[in-house]
Amino acid sequence: MLHEQNRVLASLPQKELEALKPHLRPDELKNADALARPHQRIERVHFPTAGIISLVVELSDGHMIEPGMVGRDGVFGAGPALDSKLQLNTALVQVGGEGYVADVEAVRAVASANGIFRSAMIRHEQVMLAQAQQSAACNASHLVEARMCRWLLRMRDLAGEELPLTQEFLAQMMGVRRTSVSLVANTLQQAGLISYRRGRVRIVNVEGVREAACECYEAVRSHYEEMYAQ
Repeated sequence: MLHEQNRVLASLPQKELEALKPHLRPDELKNADALARPHQRIERVHFPTAGIISLVVELSDGHMIEPGMVGRDGVFGAGPALDSKLQLNTALVQVGGEGYVADVEAVRAVASANGIFRSAMIRHEQVMLAQAQQSAACNASHLVEARMCRWLLRMRDLAGEELPLTQEFLAQMMGVRRTSVSLVANTLQQAGLISYRRGRVRIVNVEGVREAACECYEAVRSHYEEMYAQ
């Protein structure tokens, strides 16, 4: 079934999933849509099965940087569903896709009545915090090439082999100059690690990209694996 493609939903025991199912409805994630802005009331909780939602921090000079992303291994809106209805950063659909959506009040009611589901949502928010912290450390300490490889691998985990990305968008999300992204992309392509053409990036040599990536990719991936192992 479709819900099995979202790891949060697939991790729930049958009883907990049945309690949530009546509130789930099909969700279309349209590329470039803004799902939330800072201090905006959150009305819906999204469980993607395909596509990527970027959580970004927007600065007053127009620059943006991405501390985390949500895809088929996560949920967007878990925090507001558990506590406050307010979103603290911008959420943009980076790669269009689909999944399930539920009203925040319904998710809160199920979480209040069901400790296992509530714990799953709390663990997810803890992993998202760890992802943001890892991203901050990565941006401060690692070279652009290693950071780009980490970012591409994370996107590959969520969206597959071929990624719809422009160099301008990559630069925005990573918080670097477009010229830096262009130089690194050319280097990776000449090394046979990626192919880049007309706004689409494909990882050609996954192991090579893993070797070039910084430790942060494996750190974030291990957080998710530990969460779903509980």
